[in-house]
Amino acid sequence: MSSAKAPRNRSLTLTPEEQSFYAQHLRQLTQKAEPQSIENQIIHQDLLEVLDYLPENCVDLLFLDPPYNLSKTFNQLRFAERSSSEYQAWLESWFPKLLKTLKPSASVYICGDWRSSAALQLTAEKYLMIQNRITWEREKGRGAKANWKNCSEDIWFCTVSNHYTFNSEAVKLKRKVIAPYTDRQGKPKDWQKSQKGNYRLTYPSNLWTDLTVPFWSMTENTAHPTQKPEKLLAKIILASSAPGDLVFDPFLGSGTTSVVAKKLERRYVGVELDLTYCCFAQKRLALAETDKSIQGYTEGIFWERNSHR
Repeated sequence: MSSAKAPRNRSLTLTPEEQSFYAQHLRQLTQKAEPQSIENQIIHQDLLEVLDYLPENCVDLLFLDPPYNLSKTFNQLRFAERSSSEYQAWLESWFPKLLKTLKPSASVYICGDWRSSAALQLTAEKYLMIQNRITWEREKGRGAKANWKNCSEDIWFCTVSNHYTFNSEAVKLKRKVIAPYTDRQGKPKDWQKSQKGNYRLTYPSNLWTDLTVPFWSMTENTAHPTQKPEKLLAKIILASSAPGDLVFDPFLGSGTTSVVAKKLERRYVGVELDLTYCCFAQKRLALAETDKSIQGYTEGIFWERNSHR
């Protein structure tokens, strides 16, 4: 889990001593839980084991990042690719029970790729109102000589009802102005001049090209193979929740959802089966006590990828 790193490698590591320490702070459920008893906690269990113990009608924002429909190893666990119908059956084995945790005003975001997209849509539309599908660019990835390079993923934005939170002002993107139009008086039209350049604040769209997948030079990077960027979660949490709301991630991985929720003053709860990833999450939560920075998000503004921050 821990080895010598190159000088510029800022990835988070976990020593055996740290894992032993952080493991002591994990929860397990053996009976029906009250909402207050699992707030700001990580539950170290299989999701299927805890579904019947989760409290009802308490979650404001549900973020789902289940294994995609491909063969992938997650530390000691392996998920095998299956047919689209079999993948949908797997989703149906836990998805409906999970929805009992939601408030009537809750929002749900479901991650997937092109292999799982059809099954996710068919499952989601049976139980929720699909509001949109976000596509975000993964700028990493290997090329392929006989196919298009796979560098995008989808996030289905769903709600329980037509009454839900969406704070578009909180997730505006600051872009460089390529064609700086002015009015008749020569003043900037819908953009601002600054010593660092000309910028325009734009409303969020369902195409996200400003994200950087965590890699070795970023302090948020861990050993998890499919870790989502903190900036991605910041967009979702700011748009679809308010300070103090409860954010739930039942496939927590190395903890990004809970960490960003904490940094943005939301309550959180996560479920994760793998012990090592749970401990990475606990360590990141501890670090968030003193460091609330989110790469690409400063002073309440989201910046374009690789732009001045």
